[in-house]
Amino acid sequence: MESSSRTCQYCTRPFAIEPDDFAFYEKMKVPPPTFCPECRLKRRFVWRNERRLYRRRDDAGGGDMFAGFAPDVPFPVYERDHWWSDRFDGLEYGRDYDFSQPFFAQFRDLMHAVPWPSRSVIRNVNSDYVDQCGDVKNGYLCFNCDICENIAYVIRGVHVRESYDALQVSNCELVYEGVLLDKCFRTFYSSDCESCTDVWFSRDCVGCNNCFGCVGLRKKSYCIWNQQYTKEEYERKLAEFRLDSRTGLAALRGQAARFWESFPVRYYHGIRNVGSSGDMLNDTKNTRQCWWVGNAEDVHYSQGLYLKATDSYDHSIWGNGSSRVYESLTCGEQVADLKFCFDCWPSCRSLEYCVTCHSCSDCFGCVGLQKRQYCLFNKQYSQEDYFALRAQIVAHMDAMPYLARHEGGGRGITYRYGEFFPAEFSPFAYNESMLLDSFPMTKEQAIAEGYRWRDPDVKEFQITCASSALPDRIGDASDGLAKEIIQCGACSRAYRIVPSELAFLQKNGIALPEQCPDCRHALRFAQVNPPVFALRACQCAGVAAEKGDYRNAVRHSHGEDHCPNRFATAYPEDSPNAIYCESCYNAEIL
Repeated sequence: MESSSRTCQYCTRPFAIEPDDFAFYEKMKVPPPTFCPECRLKRRFVWRNERRLYRRRDDAGGGDMFAGFAPDVPFPVYERDHWWSDRFDGLEYGRDYDFSQPFFAQFRDLMHAVPWPSRSVIRNVNSDYVDQCGDVKNGYLCFNCDICENIAYVIRGVHVRESYDALQVSNCELVYEGVLLDKCFRTFYSSDCESCTDVWFSRDCVGCNNCFGCVGLRKKSYCIWNQQYTKEEYERKLAEFRLDSRTGLAALRGQAARFWESFPVRYYHGIRNVGSSGDMLNDTKNTRQCWWVGNAEDVHYSQGLYLKATDSYDHSIWGNGSSRVYESLTCGEQVADLKFCFDCWPSCRSLEYCVTCHSCSDCFGCVGLQKRQYCLFNKQYSQEDYFALRAQIVAHMDAMPYLARHEGGGRGITYRYGEFFPAEFSPFAYNESMLLDSFPMTKEQAIAEGYRWRDPDVKEFQITCASSALPDRIGDASDGLAKEIIQCGACSRAYRIVPSELAFLQKNGIALPEQCPDCRHALRFAQVNPPVFALRACQCAGVAAEKGDYRNAVRHSHGEDHCPNRFATAYPEDSPNAIYCESCYNAEIL
């Protein structure tokens, strides 16, 4: 089978379907997609709230609770423990399939009738203010984390301890303001580092210890701004930096950013990858156009997978022993043969068009089921009747498609069997979903594209302290500071420094933050490339980079000629760094 060019139903741009793509679709018994990879991931991302908790009414018990859903969502929300108890049974909402209406219209009605659990969490301890987390102990405002302890403001963490304000970190301890870190200890204000200890303001370092403001070093010690020092000189210089001072930290942060931008970067972030393409890849084999994926094999067009995912396409978030998953989101923990599913785990098998189903198998078009088999629209059938009716529904989905009239800028998008749920069905607005971080748009732009926008309910707190009035040195901060309501120096919203956070900063000699958690997250996420890829040329012009002032440290294989290599990269055109191919990048590593 040859490569085939298609036109995306949503953005109308051409995209290619490769021979191995067709082989996967045939194996999964699904038609080829009508959306391009970028539009497919956007359609999934709008179904993921990764950083918002709301105080709302428990529709089961009537009390207040924290939930990942705003108070005005169109379905009931039950407190998590009640939903998981024997007091709730999703089969009570079962209904017959109506062949006079499109499948997706009927599914939306079912989705709005069945109660949803307040948060998607499992096996957490003393972690009431987290969501999308499992096996987290003493977590506070953390999201998408697994097997972590004593953490706060961590987004996308696996095996993390005693850390604060971090994004996409794994196997780390004592991290603060870290992005893309693995196997790091006492690493602060650093990005894209592995196996580093006692490192500050550094990027792209591996196996380093006691380094400050460094870029692209391997197994180095006692370096500052990539210059070698003795142990005594390093310690004396570090003390002069006044890291415990807000004014000192602010100056150093700006200096580090300028220093980082002066060096070329490899066209992707990642290590130990074989036959793979994408960005933020670790320990992968045969992955294509993947973003933030680790320990995966034969996975394509997928994002946010970790802890072993195999043989899947268009699978966003989780993994953990998953296989043969297609066009699904937030599914993992030993799941297999899932198609067009959201929030289905653990040990689910052969599910299609299911939402919030757990430990189920052979179900189609179901919401909120636990440990059920052979169900259609939350109604139980015999094995024979289930497969017969499923075949009829699939044929009906093609014969009577659903038209999402608000999508595609009002153009309308047709949904048949083989498409993930329409974006307009998502319980989340554009600005509370994963889309906002990777594809920022204004309210007006999002609404014009057919997305909903939820204006935040800004609570009026009595500000007791402006961030500019915080003690400059952490040593001058008293324990009473944890009671203050502080005004963010960037957005003017209120925030607090919780007691565990204050203790961490005091213990590690780190100055107090002047911005709220949301603004701090935005600064970290700015260091992450978006999950889209474009073909670019290497920007090594021979003896120097083609932009900026960087001059190569050694002679490259192409001599003084411009490097001829091309690659797919997530770095945008306006990146301040020169983008080098693997060969040119490796030649410059110190």
